[in-house]
Amino acid sequence: MGQLEEFTQFRQRLNEKILKESTLEIKRFFALDNQTYQPGALDKKTKELMGLVASMVLRCDDCIRYHIIESKNAGATLAEFYETFTIALIVGGSIIIPHLRRAVDFLDELEQEKSLSK
Repeated sequence: MGQLEEFTQFRQRLNEKILKESTLEIKRFFALDNQTYQPGALDKKTKELMGLVASMVLRCDDCIRYHIIESKNAGATLAEFYETFTIALIVGGSIIIPHLRRAVDFLDELEQEKSLSK
């Protein structure tokens, strides 16, 4: 099982559990998070790439993976990812480098899966 499948299954399973057992406040926060990334004055791809920068600066690998998936689904190109990584590195400094490595590894895996499915 690849990183994408493992991450997606884990996230889906735990989100379902959390939402089934959670409080109204948790459900509202999840809904707000989802709504925030919908198109508005900014398109979805831009918002997801912004989320990717924030996730890298905050050093949340799960969040980084999620925003890479969503950015890719919204049409982000490799060049756009690398410009986004540059912004995260400038904002966050060298502490971002390990997360940058994992982000690039995950993005590479997504690219390989995409080319295999063609």
